[in-house]
Amino acid sequence: MTAPRRPLALITGASRGIGAATARLLAPRYDLVLGGRDEKQLESLAGELTEAGPVAVRTLAVELTDDDALATALDGIDRLDALVHSAGIGELGTVAQTPAQTWRHQFDVNVVAVAETTRLLLPALRAAGADTGADVVLVNSGSGLTARAGWGSYAASKFALRAFGEALRAEEPGHGIRVTSVHPGRVDTAMQERVVAHERSAGGTSTGTAGGEYDGSRFLRPESVGAAILAALTATRDAHLTEIVVRPQG
Repeated sequence: MTAPRRPLALITGASRGIGAATARLLAPRYDLVLGGRDEKQLESLAGELTEAGPVAVRTLAVELTDDDALATALDGIDRLDALVHSAGIGELGTVAQTPAQTWRHQFDVNVVAVAETTRLLLPALRAAGADTGADVVLVNSGSGLTARAGWGSYAASKFALRAFGEALRAEEPGHGIRVTSVHPGRVDTAMQERVVAHERSAGGTSTGTAGGEYDGSRFLRPESVGAAILAALTATRDAHLTEIVVRPQG
């Protein structure tokens, strides 16, 4: 008898942070495609995961905003059970400080690349969806629900990402595809360290410091966000977790 087929999940932004944490949580259940720009870190994570258990892992080092390279990298994936969009950037500044280039770059990475990756993989997602169901998870942000001063271009991109998710969700139920937006509060990542440094340089205060130093213990752990993603993926097919908000305790 042949072993049952393991489902396949593709995770963008998998080289670090939430993406890497999600990969570790999914590995016992899914074979994985790890997407990101840092090939060395992707290969290191792939080695860690394959050493820990019976998981097939493929790395996909690609710049998501390079349309041609992205299409080439995704070619050949004909069935996909889960697509987790974890890649993203956060560039802060007031409207007065933010030039058009920053707005364009932020939307290109946080919205356009997500839409194009999803479009290219829809046939593969539909193939799985027609059989056992498929999932698309968008790692959004608390800034996709509320915009604050100094976060204009980033929040606008995350509001747009939420709208993309709502449109996709309305279009794809007939193909067996669920779409979940996950809105984490602040997460202890390298990006968060840059955010805290920016807040301090701008003369403001930040909850992310203690004794003048960055204090990641005040934020969510990447694994906590990964657990929310896993919950969305493993919910029984009669359930659809359309939106999950995760905030730091306290």
